[in-house]
Order: sequence, then C-alpha cells, then structure tokens
Amino acid sequence: MAIIEKIHILRFRNLDNQYLEPHKNINLFIGGNGQGKTNLIEALYYLGHNRSFKSKNIKDVVPFEKKFLQIDAVVNGVRVLLKKSKNNNTILFNQQRVSSNSKLTHLMPIQIISPDRGFVVGGTPKLKRSYLDWGVFHINPSILKTYKSYNKALKNINALLTNNNTKQLDHWLAQVAKLSVEISSARADYIQKLKKTHFVPLKELIKQNHKFDFLLQSGWTKDTNHFDQESIYKYLVKNRDSFARIKHLNYGPHRATIDYYLNNQNEQHLSRGEQKKLSMLFWIIQVLMLVELNIKPIVLIDDVSSELDQEKINFLLGFLIKLEVQIFITDIGNKPLPVDKKKATIYEIVKGAIVKI
Repeated sequence: MAIIEKIHILRFRNLDNQYLEPHKNINLFIGGNGQGKTNLIEALYYLGHNRSFKSKNIKDVVPFEKKFLQIDAVVNGVRVLLKKSKNNNTILFNQQRVSSNSKLTHLMPIQIISPDRGFVVGGTPKLKRSYLDWGVFHINPSILKTYKSYNKALKNINALLTNNNTKQLDHWLAQVAKLSVEISSARADYIQKLKKTHFVPLKELIKQNHKFDFLLQSGWTKDTNHFDQESIYKYLVKNRDSFARIKHLNYGPHRATIDYYLNNQNEQHLSRGEQKKLSMLFWIIQVLMLVELNIKPIVLIDDVSSELDQEKINFLLGFLIKLEVQIFITDIGNKPLPVDKKKATIYEIVKGAIVKI
C-alpha cells in the first residue's frame, strides 16, 4: 500500500515551505478559488511522475524569482527528494540518486481525477493511452522496456521516411511488428482484467440498468491481426510507399485508443455530464482492480463538488474509504462532505498556506 507519510513542499507554484504529515486514509483540503488547491494536487502528482499534468514548461511550476522546485517526502519508509530546474533534475531515494522516473511511479502509483487532467471518456486518444498505459505498467512493470524500444524503432522509421532513406527501413519495420504485438497483448490483457473487476457497486455513479462498456482499438487497420507479428510485418512492407509519401508511420500502438459505450451508444453521442460520470467510473475501476491485485494506489481528486452532485460524492467517498487507500481531496467547501474526522485530516488552504483545522 502506497502511503505518503510526510511531505515538505519547499517550492512549487504558490506553495512555499509547506510541511504535512498526511493521514493514511483521507486528507481533505478546503479553500476558495485560486488559493492553491489544484497546485497541491499537481505537486503530489509531480512527486510521483516528475512531471506536471498541466504544463510541460518547468517555468510554470517554479515559483516566481526562484530557480528550482523542490519536494521532499517519506513514502513507504523511503526518503524521496525531487529537485528540478531548467537544466538539472535530481531524484534521490534515501540519498541515493535514481536515474529513472519509472522508479518514482512504481513507488507511488497515483491515480488522479481532475478537470485539468481531462476526462478520459470523450477525451483525446493520447489521454486515453496515458491512462491505459499507467495501469498496464503497474501490473506489468517489465513492459516499460518494450515501450521504450518501440518508441526508438518508431523514431528511427520516421527519420528514415523523412529523409527518403529506405536502406534500413525493413529492419526497423520488423522491430515494430515484434514490439507492437507485445504492447497490444499487454494492453488487451489489462482491458480484460478491468472488465473482470467486480465493479457492480460502482454503477451507483450511473443508472443501475445502464450498461457501461469499453473496447480497445489497437491502432492497426481492421484487417491486420495486431496479435500476429507476421501479419503486421506484411502490412508494413506492403504499404511502404504510402508511408514514404506521408513521411511517417501512421498506424501502430502509438495510435491506439479506447472506445467507451453507454447502452451501446458511443461516447461521442453522450452528454458532457454522462462523459464525466463514466470517466469517474473508469478511473475508480482502475483503482479497484489494482487494490484487488494488492497494489493500493494513492488517489488524488481535485475540486470534487464541481464534478459530482452530493449523492454521487457521498457514494464515491464511501466506496474509496472501504478500499483503505490514501486519498487527497480538494473542495471549495460550500457543502459538507461525508468525512469522518476520526479517519481523516482536514486542512484549509489560503494563499498557498496549508493549515490543519
């Protein structure tokens, strides 16, 4: 079970020198708009990923007139230091340098529910792949090496196509064929595990008689067997000229997506409210599946009352509490949330200052 025992946010946006010893279950942060609630969620996400879900530019998260961001924490007994500037990136576990962001992600599996992150149902294929591969990695960490090898092969193919150089193309096409089968198989296995997860109680988030379903689209054409290396390679060789004309490979796992359905109706035809609820349901199904596999993630929920009505909030929090995962929730505080103070710590955020109440 992943637990942030202590955290010291020395520099991150408007959060400066903030120290917390979070509760092992629920941590509720209340504050008005623009006070720093989302910044806190972003800082926690940054700690587990070494990147933001809001911006790619380090300047956006480093406080004004400061040169670097720094977050110290104790997670599962491991002292973690993350210090980052425009030119330097330092990650330490118990004062030992860590070279890979994946070590952070593995130590702190973090599931985030935030309007700023985007809603997976009705969202972009890139966002859908991000959530999909987050889950795949946590149940199959060795897949990371395959992803890296695939991205290298894809980069080389696109470079060769851009420069009209086909001498080594077949070699890299064969690599893509092999690696894409591994990725598609891992993703398909993950989707099947999700579907087998016992999420019937979660259907309280939608109407009980509604059917929620999701299907993986591999990124290949329908007549290509994405589980067969030879089938993929034949397709790639057959369409070499087409790829040469457009200067890139436009099929493969890097174009995969997930299609969501409610009562057999595609996500694109659903209302924004229905897309939000289904996104919430899919996120929590991912959490539930990891819990069933004894991988308990940290759950971040930003601005909860803006996304769900009071009844849905009560149900969602009650369900998460039963899972015994560590939860960080932000809310504007207009309405009381069903939080047992014996099992929670409540904070107020005002102008970047976090105070326990």
